[in-house]
Amino acid sequence: MNVADIMSSPVYVIAPDEPISHARKLMLRHKISTLIVASKDDMIGIVTKSDLRRRLAQAGPMWRRRPIDKVPVNLVMTESLVTIYPEASIPQAASLMLENGIHNVPVTKNNVVGIVTRTDIVRYVSEQTYDTKVSELMSRDVVFVNRHHTLNHVIDEMEKNEIGKVLVSNDAGNVVGIITSSNLALNLMSDKEGKLPTKSIKMARRPDAGGQKTYRYVKEVPLVAEDIMSEPVITISDTETVVNAAKIMIEENITALPVGKDDEIIGILSRSDVIRAAK
Repeated sequence: MNVADIMSSPVYVIAPDEPISHARKLMLRHKISTLIVASKDDMIGIVTKSDLRRRLAQAGPMWRRRPIDKVPVNLVMTESLVTIYPEASIPQAASLMLENGIHNVPVTKNNVVGIVTRTDIVRYVSEQTYDTKVSELMSRDVVFVNRHHTLNHVIDEMEKNEIGKVLVSNDAGNVVGIITSSNLALNLMSDKEGKLPTKSIKMARRPDAGGQKTYRYVKEVPLVAEDIMSEPVITISDTETVVNAAKIMIEENITALPVGKDDEIIGILSRSDVIRAAK
């Protein structure tokens, strides 16, 4: 089995001057996380949900001055492309991803014929018989945010810790959700002034101590973690195999699994961790 056997095809292409709002719509419509950026017949870059999350989180004046919907793809895309041939082995593809810190590898033979994603390799792992345990590959550095934390705080935590996912806890310290780059990328379309999206809540005001009348008004407040998190959270035991973890990821269409031991979260297993089993 080689790369051609597991790659995703067709590949969706977008022009460099198209707005990121169009990229986001393509990702949602086709349930994909990656687009090839091409000018005429030349592949010049790649844009992923992680690129959208990372770039939208930055406050650079170069594009913050214009409405987010109008920002062209070429300002958020990754230009340095790593490609692979369809005849290459799956361990080679996994190694390329891990060594270059990338999530997707375009497959080329004269032109682009497909793309190998982390999901493709996770699906491959789910069909193998590896006996590697989750505890051997999981990350023990788990970052938590409170469900009431603002999206700015969530983004800051991801950027500071150089991670693509955080767990969301309630006031009692229980895990109630997870936020990934996908959650942020598909929700962080800000308004025309470049501000993060808000929600409207109804507020009540009593005119005096007697409270004879209640006046209601609408107040705009920032979105918080619980507004965009994925729930419920599916966990896995540290003694389970990575193959079983990969099966859960594919069946549930999720990108990470919090790892539990004795009713405590001790780590997190991401797709990048899983593909290390295929290296």
